[in-house]
Amino acid sequence: MQANDTELIRQTQDTLQLILQHRLAVDQQALNQLRKLIRYHEHRYYVMDTPVISDYEYDQLFQALKTIESNHPEWISPDSPTQRVSAGLSNDFPEVKHLAPMLSLDNAYQADDLRDWDRRVRELTGQEDIMYTVEPKYDGAGISLVYDNDVLVRGATRGDGRIGDDITTNLKQLRTIPLSAPFSHAGIHRIEIRGEVVINKNNFKKLNQKIAEDGSSPFANPRNAASGGLRMKDPAEVASRKMEAFLYHISIAEDHNGNALRNHMIKSHYDAVTLLHENGFNTPYHEIKKVSGIDAVIEACSYFTDRRNQLPYEVDGLVIKVNDITLQERCGYTSHHPRWAMAYKFAAQQATTRLIKVEFQVGRTGAITPVAKLEPVELAGVTVSSVSMFNADFIKDKDIRLFDTVLVERAGDVIPYIVKPIIEARDHSQTVIQFPEYCPSCHHKLFKPDEEANWRCIHYQCPAQVAERLIHFVSKDAMDIRGLGSAIIDEFMQHNILSNIPGIYKLDFDHIAKLEGWKEKSIQNLKRAIDESKNQPLHRLLFALGIRFVGETTAKKLAEQIQDIHDLETWTIEQLQSIEDIGPKAAQSIYDFFHQKENIDMLNTLRSLGVNTRQQEKQSDGKLSGKTFLFTGTLSMKRSDAEAMAEAQGAKIIGGVSAKLNYLVVGDDAGSKLDKARKLGSVVILSESDFIQLINS
Repeated sequence: MQANDTELIRQTQDTLQLILQHRLAVDQQALNQLRKLIRYHEHRYYVMDTPVISDYEYDQLFQALKTIESNHPEWISPDSPTQRVSAGLSNDFPEVKHLAPMLSLDNAYQADDLRDWDRRVRELTGQEDIMYTVEPKYDGAGISLVYDNDVLVRGATRGDGRIGDDITTNLKQLRTIPLSAPFSHAGIHRIEIRGEVVINKNNFKKLNQKIAEDGSSPFANPRNAASGGLRMKDPAEVASRKMEAFLYHISIAEDHNGNALRNHMIKSHYDAVTLLHENGFNTPYHEIKKVSGIDAVIEACSYFTDRRNQLPYEVDGLVIKVNDITLQERCGYTSHHPRWAMAYKFAAQQATTRLIKVEFQVGRTGAITPVAKLEPVELAGVTVSSVSMFNADFIKDKDIRLFDTVLVERAGDVIPYIVKPIIEARDHSQTVIQFPEYCPSCHHKLFKPDEEANWRCIHYQCPAQVAERLIHFVSKDAMDIRGLGSAIIDEFMQHNILSNIPGIYKLDFDHIAKLEGWKEKSIQNLKRAIDESKNQPLHRLLFALGIRFVGETTAKKLAEQIQDIHDLETWTIEQLQSIEDIGPKAAQSIYDFFHQKENIDMLNTLRSLGVNTRQQEKQSDGKLSGKTFLFTGTLSMKRSDAEAMAEAQGAKIIGGVSAKLNYLVVGDDAGSKLDKARKLGSVVILSESDFIQLINS
C-alpha cells in the first residue's frame, strides 16, 4: 500500500506541474488519470482524514477535470468525480438520505472570476441589480440537521452529498447545536439545516499538545480534527474535543401538510440566517454582509481578506450567494453545485513541497537553528522557500528527512511551519538529517545544556553571534538606531569597521565615507541616530544587551528596581527572583551576565561614550498615575507601543491578572486572562478602541 501511495503522490505532483505550466494533455488518458488521482485524494481526505496535498492543489486537479469534460461532454461518464459531490462514507454509522442534496460550491480565486459569475447570474435571472450576501467559508466538516416538531431528530455528515452517516448522538454533544428550537412559532413543522463543525484555533492547539504528549501524531489542521471527531465511537470523547457548529443554510422548511415554506415565509438567504440566529443557533449572523452588485461583493471580499486571521476559527474563503430565493431558483443547479452561489477562495495557507537542503544558523545567544530550504511554494500570497525547524528534537519527533515531500503551513499569515513529512511519498532518496557537532561559524564544539532543546555555541566571540548581538542592539524596540540594519552591520564587519557593541559609538566615519553608496547625507543621518540612541531609557538598554530570557517586559521590571545598571552587579539570584515574572532561568541568566568581567567592561565603555545607564525620572502626575494595566490578545498596534502609551500617562504595566489589576485591554483571540478578569469582577475590561479613547480623553 505504501509503494502505491508513493507512486500516486508522485503522479499527483507531476500532474500539478503540467497543469501549472498549461501542458496537460487533453485526451482520454489524461482524463482517466485525473479521475484516478481525484478519487485517491478524496479517499485520503474524507475517509482517512490524512490528506497528502493541500485544498488548493486538490482544487487544481478538480478544475482541470471539469475543463476537459466541459470541452468534451462526450467523454463524461456516470462515475466521474464531477458527476457527484464527493466520495467516501464511513462504514461505522448507519447511512441516511438527505432531504435535499448537499452540493459543493464552484470556486473563484480572483475578482475577474466573480465578475464572470455575476454576468451569468444576471443572464439567468434576467435582473441587472442583484442583491448578494457575503459570509465566511468555515473550514470544517459539513453536517445537516433535521428538526421535527421543534425537536432535533437527526444529524448527519455530508457524505457523498446525497447520503451521509447518521451521527445524531455525536452531534448532540456539541453545545452549539440546540436539542430543540421553536420553529413552530414560525409555522415550520419540519426543517433541514446545513452547517459546518469547526474547532476554535486555541482549542485546536490544546488538542494537538495533548495528542503529542500521548505520543500520537498531531492533526494537520482543525478541519481534519473536526471531521475525525464527528465519527468517534465514544460520545464522551466527541464532547472532549470541544467542537462547535455554525449553521448557515435552510434547505427544507415545511408546514404540517408538507407544503414548502422556504420561498414563501423565508424569502431570502439573509432571512434564513436571521431565523436561525433568533432561534438560538450559532450562525454567521454577525459576520454576514448584504450588498448590492458585484463591485460591492468584491469590496466585501477585500474587507474579509484583510481580517481573516482575526476570526477565532479557520476560514478558507468566503461564500457569495444570491440573496433572493426566487432568483436562486431561476439560476438553478448543475449536478455539482448551485449556480446561485460561489466560493471565493483565499490564497492557499497549506501546500506540499520538497525539502532540498538544511542550513544551520547561529543566533545571538549561540543557539543553533536548523533552517529547511524548500522548493519555492506559494502560501497565502507569499513565496516560501525557507522554514525554521527550531531544533534537533523537532526534526527527530516529526521524522523529517532530507529530500522529503513536506506539508507546509502559513496559518495566520505568519511564520511558515512544517506540519509533517508526507511519509507515503518517500522513495529511496531520503536521508536522515545530521545535526552538526561543531559551530558552522567559528567551528568550536557545540554544547547542549541539560533540560534544553537547543544545541549552542558558547564561544562568545563567534562571528555569527557578534553580528546577531549587534543587529538586536540597534533594533527598533532596543536602541532604535535607524540606518544601521543587518545589511549595513554585515558590510561594516566585512570592512573591519565594526566588531562589538561599543564600536557603534566609535565608528570611523572617514572610513565609511570611502565605501560605495555612502554620501554625506546618509552619514549625517546615521550619526544623528547613534547620538539620539544615547538617551534611550534604561529599560531599552537592558533589553538591547541581549541577555538571555530578558525580553522587553522583563527589562522594564528590572529597570524599575534600580537607579543605575551597575546596581545589578550586587544583586543575588534570590533578589532577582523576587521581581514579578522573573523565574529561576531568567534570574540565573541575569546574574551570570552581570558577573562576567567583559560585560562590565563593555557597560563602562558605553557609559564613557555617553550612553545612558541610569534610571530617568518617571512621570508621576499623568492621568493614569497609580493605575495598573495589562494587555492581552492581538492588537492592531504593537503591544510595546500600547504599553508605552499607558506608561506615558503614569500607568504601571503588570504581568498577570490579579486583584492588583485595574484595567485589562483585550485584542482579538484574548484567552484565559480575559476569563480570569471577568471572574474577578473588579477589573475594568477595555477594547483597543476604548483604551485609545481613554488615552486621548
